[in-house]
Amino acid sequence: MEPNPQSTTSPAIPIAIVVGFAMIAIAIFFTGSRNDDAPVAVTPQGPEIPTVTSGPRPVDETDYIRGNPNAPIVMIEYSDYDCPFCKQFHETMVQIMEEYGVEGRVAWVYRQFPISQLHPNAPKISEAALCVGELGGQNAFWSFSDLVFEQRELTEPTNMVRLGDYAERAGVDPAAYASCYESGRMKATVDASVKEAFDIGARGTPYTVLIAGNQQAVINGAQSYQTVRGIISNLIDQLDGRFEPAPATPATEVE
Repeated sequence: MEPNPQSTTSPAIPIAIVVGFAMIAIAIFFTGSRNDDAPVAVTPQGPEIPTVTSGPRPVDETDYIRGNPNAPIVMIEYSDYDCPFCKQFHETMVQIMEEYGVEGRVAWVYRQFPISQLHPNAPKISEAALCVGELGGQNAFWSFSDLVFEQRELTEPTNMVRLGDYAERAGVDPAAYASCYESGRMKATVDASVKEAFDIGARGTPYTVLIAGNQQAVINGAQSYQTVRGIISNLIDQLDGRFEPAPATPATEVE
């Protein structure tokens, strides 16, 4: 996970989900500790800043959502287009959506969290993405985002010269895109998204809040596809009533 130097509407779910989220936290901890394919924070941070635990703002019409907006499981990702771990996690999430998004079980929300101290061009890429989204809608935004991640090597920065080409390939009028991008009018929106991420406790990217009903858990860093799939599968089993709690251990009588 790249460090930062600085209630969606869902149907009711079983009480067992609470147990499931505790299991998620444990699974992420141990997977992150033992799985070399699941990068976590790699750069020392400064003094610890108290984490705000209010959770992300509710998903609304301003968000870019892949999948069913009313899905019972919502994953809100705060991401940086030039972060290598975000590129890895983007590939993971594309796989997750191919498996669970088509069934309407999972929704993926992408929010901007460019870390300019590490990736100086990232805020401008975020502005470009928001211009594309405003001009072309949901599909154009996601097509643009996919291209940004796909068209660069893992540890290489985005080729800024190609942003206009990506926008056009996403279906946006080149002149309208250029006008929006050059105006800088999306900067305030990007800045607000960065503040939002920081306020809810994000200190690096990718930072993903997983929400099911009124329960939520954080997936920190680029957890592997296997880990994320296991989490989603566990939650879906619970939503479908297949959750089987471990039998209680009989009390031992003391004579």
